[in-house]
Amino acid sequence: MAFEPLKVACIGMGWWSDVLADAMKRSGKLKIVACYTRSEEKRRAFAAKYACAAAPRYEAILEDRAIEAVINTTPNDVHLETTRAAAAAGKHVFLDKPIANTVSEGRAITEVCRKAGIVLALGYQRRRESPFRWIRRQIDEGVFGRLVNAEANISRDRLGKIDLNSWRYTAAGMPGGVMLQIGIHYSDVLEYLLGPIRAVNGRFAQLVLPGDNPDVASLVLEHESGALSTLNASYASASEYYLMNIYGKEASAYYDMHQGLRLLKRGSERPEAVACAKNDTFVEELEEFASAVRGDGKPEMGGEAATASLAVIRAGIVSAREGRRVEVAEMLSKD
Repeated sequence: MAFEPLKVACIGMGWWSDVLADAMKRSGKLKIVACYTRSEEKRRAFAAKYACAAAPRYEAILEDRAIEAVINTTPNDVHLETTRAAAAAGKHVFLDKPIANTVSEGRAITEVCRKAGIVLALGYQRRRESPFRWIRRQIDEGVFGRLVNAEANISRDRLGKIDLNSWRYTAAGMPGGVMLQIGIHYSDVLEYLLGPIRAVNGRFAQLVLPGDNPDVASLVLEHESGALSTLNASYASASEYYLMNIYGKEASAYYDMHQGLRLLKRGSERPEAVACAKNDTFVEELEEFASAVRGDGKPEMGGEAATASLAVIRAGIVSAREGRRVEVAEMLSKD
């Protein structure tokens, strides 16, 4: 059944708002009709670029009955406030990860959306990338046998490229620094492939970038299955780099951004390349959200899953600060 494009408003005009707006244009299943941010200059520029109305205040978006949903890329610490207002107005919400800076706020966001009966979706596009979808299918088919270990790295060069006035690079706005901002994507992929994470050991460092936030971080993750994985995240590397290696008793998969995906089966001498067509993960997650709003399915990453994902990073932050192993359940019970 064909549906009219979902009418949405974008709030929070940073560079990520444009990434999602561009994806909505590629899709055609969502239509941007309005935008709002506190900066008049930014909202007018966004409105001109995407041919939408520049709302003078957030309340104007909430009061507009034609607007069905909000695409929320505001700072983490106002996710609860902005989402609570949207839910009260009956607007569905697509919220960029992380769901919040604390587990308690993540849980509150999930609850206000549940009570209001509106769809809440979180932007975790990395798990949708075709190599990881392929690995997941092979795991489900038993190709890997028992999963025992994994290693991941997500690194970027931010030297000379950060604005210390941006909430994204401050301890208050992005606690945990690089691990909460980009590392959470690969902790999510590790959980997607190896199953729920039970406990975390973390180490954080500030080595290259100015400011007050870690630019290098490492986690050792204990999965409920017994498998162990490691995750390294960096903003202090020479270049952008992504790696995800999955080790099983019967097969192992090796992925990096330069060599693509390879599979090595027990008894083979060398890994074989696996062809994976590049997919538009942003369009996929936004169209899934639009379909859920129309009553067709539900988001892969909703509030509960996103809160559990946040709890993993929060456990790493506490572990690094206190020098101890921290169970995710501890974060879910008190953070």
